[in-house]
This record gives sequence, C-alpha cells and structure tokens, in this order.
Amino acid sequence: MSELHKFLFEGLPVRGMLVRLTDSWQEILRRRAGNPGLGTYPPPVRDLLGEMAAAAVLMQGNIKFNGALVLQVFGDGPVKVAVAEVQSSLGLRATASLQGVVAPDATLSQMLNLHGTGRCAITLDPQDRLPGQQPYQGVVPLHGDHGEPLESLAQVLEHYMLQSEQLDTTLVLAADATMAAGLLIQRLPVHGEGNLAGSDAARQHNEDAIGRNEDYRRIAILAKSLQRKELLTLDADTILHRLFWEEPVQRFEPLVGEGGPHFACTCSRERVARMVQGLGRDEVESLLAERGQIEVGCDFCGQQYHFDPVDAALLFQAPVTPNPGRGLH
Repeated sequence: MSELHKFLFEGLPVRGMLVRLTDSWQEILRRRAGNPGLGTYPPPVRDLLGEMAAAAVLMQGNIKFNGALVLQVFGDGPVKVAVAEVQSSLGLRATASLQGVVAPDATLSQMLNLHGTGRCAITLDPQDRLPGQQPYQGVVPLHGDHGEPLESLAQVLEHYMLQSEQLDTTLVLAADATMAAGLLIQRLPVHGEGNLAGSDAARQHNEDAIGRNEDYRRIAILAKSLQRKELLTLDADTILHRLFWEEPVQRFEPLVGEGGPHFACTCSRERVARMVQGLGRDEVESLLAERGQIEVGCDFCGQQYHFDPVDAALLFQAPVTPNPGRGLH
C-alpha cells in the first residue's frame, strides 16, 4: 500500500518526508499498458515518470494548498512531455508523451534536453479558482546556473527550490516497474527569539543563509547516502533508522489508504465535452463526416469517451431561455 511519512528533527530547523508508491504507481503503469495504441513505457521513461510521481507527492505533502500540484518536464528530445499531478487529497495520476525512440540507457538530457531547451514547470492550480485568477507557475531550465546539464530529476527540483523558495532542499528519488519512492529533507527558516542563542541575531542570519546551516548540511549528507536499491526495497522504518539513528527524529502517523497517496484521475465526460466543443462546430462536423464519431481517450487513465453526431449536436445547441411571460397551463 502506498504511504507518505512525515517527520521533524526535534530542536533543529529541518523536516523530512518519505514516500513509497506501490499500488498507486502500479495502477498508473497498468492503465498505460492497457491503453490502446500506447503500450508500456521504455524503462528510462518509466523510471523518470515514477520519480516525478514520488516528487510531486512530496511537494504536495509539503504545502497547505487546496488544489492540484502539477509537475511537468518538456523539451526537444524523444520525450515530448511528462506530467505528474497530485491533488490535495493525495490522489495522483501521471503520463508521458513520446515523439521518438528512447535509448535503453537514455539520460534526462538525452530524453528531454538535446539542444538545451528542456524545462521543468511546477503549477499550483487552486480547486476553487476565483474569476480571472490564474494558476501559479514556476519554470526552470534543465541546467544549472552555469549552463551545466542536470542529469537527474532530483537535481532539477533541488535547483528549482533554491531559486523559487530560497530553501535548501535535498531529494533522493528512484523508481522501477513496481515501486516509485522518494526522500525529501528541507531546511526550515530559523526565526523567533526561541531560536537565538543569547539574542545573537548574527548567528540567526548565518543559519538562515542558503547552504550555511550545519544541522541541515549534516542531515542532507546522511540522506544522500541512501542508495537507489535501498530506497526501492527497504521499508520506511528501516530506511529512517539506518539514516538517522543518531538524530532526534519525531515521526508522525503515516498517511496510507484513502488518506494517503492513491491513484485518482480527474477526467470526466463533461470535461472532454468542453474540449470537443472548443474545437468549434466546423472542425467537429468535419471529424464526424470522416469517422462517424469522435473518440477521445484519457492519457492518464485510459478511459475512452465517444461522441456520435447526436452528442456533438447537443454540444452546440443554444440553451433554451425561459419566457417569463408564459406559464404552464
């Protein structure tokens, strides 16, 4: 069963989370394999998408936000775009679109950043968006400050957090055909009189500087020692004990089952109908004349939606306006 573990290091400005996606990740892969015309992902794409799913759960679990967190990577390689979306309920879905052949040992750059145009975007889309309100989106390139390519999703997201949130963040991510998992360690701001040693404001400022907090740096080094095989095969208790057995870890009740990470697709016939309607009457009539019906499949869950000529006509039917001058007799 998929699970999300949250923990703090008592007395230290450091927090962490560990996610293990089992059934939810396997359901994503099962639906992809069963989607007509798509088939299974090449292993490098599968592993990247699994890491994205784990990272998106960690980021959604790290904020108080009522809406969807959408993590996307896109560029000019054989992977056109990969998307992982997590709702505030921790319902998640993920998909990737390919436009070329992916080598068995392809790196992140070879999949998405052949000519340096690859990007990573994180979007926060409120569930109850106000009229005119736009989702928040942050975008970073798939390279570092000096143009060096970033060859792992963890490096890209650590770079994103430094740029967007100004917070030190350490990520360890891994995925295979049965498990997608991730460990996040993040420095919390040092603030308040209780954190000052003898009202030493200079010390507080130093600890808040990026890369300067000694407690965070020590714990981050421990986290980075976690090997891919360990992350994918060991249970949460074993991982946390092996890494932080000398640290004052305060753990919270894990989120599992319906309250934890789980597969959930937000597609619906109504949403697809609006998309079809957006094509315009002429385009829809052209498609119907050519094919007899319009078929739309959800890339996330594989659900197929069909619209025949009658369905399509209803989409463009003007709503009937009641006449207040006439009553029922």
